[in-house]
Amino acid sequence: MKPFILSAFADEIDPCLQLQMDVLEQHEIFHIEMRGVNGKNITEHSLQEVKEIKKQLDDRGFRISALGSPIGKIQITDSFSSHLDLFKHTLEIANLLETQYIRMFSFYIPQGQDPQLYEEEVMERWYAFLQAAHGSNIILLHENEKGIYGDVPERCLKLVQMMKASNIKLIFDPANFVQCSVDTKKAYEQLKEEVVYFHIKDARSIDHQVVPAGYGDGQIKEILTLAYQQGFQGFLSLEPHLGNFAGFDQLEEGVSLEGMESSGPDKFHIAAKALIKIHEEIIG
Repeated sequence: MKPFILSAFADEIDPCLQLQMDVLEQHEIFHIEMRGVNGKNITEHSLQEVKEIKKQLDDRGFRISALGSPIGKIQITDSFSSHLDLFKHTLEIANLLETQYIRMFSFYIPQGQDPQLYEEEVMERWYAFLQAAHGSNIILLHENEKGIYGDVPERCLKLVQMMKASNIKLIFDPANFVQCSVDTKKAYEQLKEEVVYFHIKDARSIDHQVVPAGYGDGQIKEILTLAYQQGFQGFLSLEPHLGNFAGFDQLEEGVSLEGMESSGPDKFHIAAKALIKIHEEIIG
């Protein structure tokens, strides 16, 4: 296995799966972290639709690195039962798409309130996810995301430690940590034993604007160099966020899309070239 395998959130190219694969091929990227495809989130597809998607992927030689699911990206005060049902459906989708990873979150905390007040509820819900996934060989990947329980390294680590399960690991997203005013290099040192997957997007500390990898304060090259030196093997999943795309308004709470330029192949090319440059500098 190569130290780093490149993947991408291809829905930032276009909703159409065929166009997504056309653009990824140009950068020799043959894995997709599937989030939006053919106009809706992967978790919203029926199992028959997923089988058709799998055939299209197989015909072009593409594989799924992870499902970029929205599981856990609801308010901690929202009803949970239907969300747990969605997770169970997502497990079936992961099985059909032959991926071992599902990207997940640890619930939005009411604005201005202490996340510790909701810790017990967060853990109970994650335990329910764990029970539902029992025997599936699926690894639940928690992504650090601003506004959720696990938005800072200490609570990301606490979630993993309290679950005490080998199939719960961490995604490391530098831009999201920057947007939470976290030093990313220190965060990686805290979390590296549990990190098995990277999201590649960068951001500036001064205004939290997302920028191509290496152009912000995420210390991406330094962190990936450290990971490489320590024997990391896994996916670098490119998540450009350089423009508006279908479904973006459902991903980012409190972000105004007014006046935001559209995403698409051109912006994806910029993000991909920035990541590939860093990759080549590290690997040689």
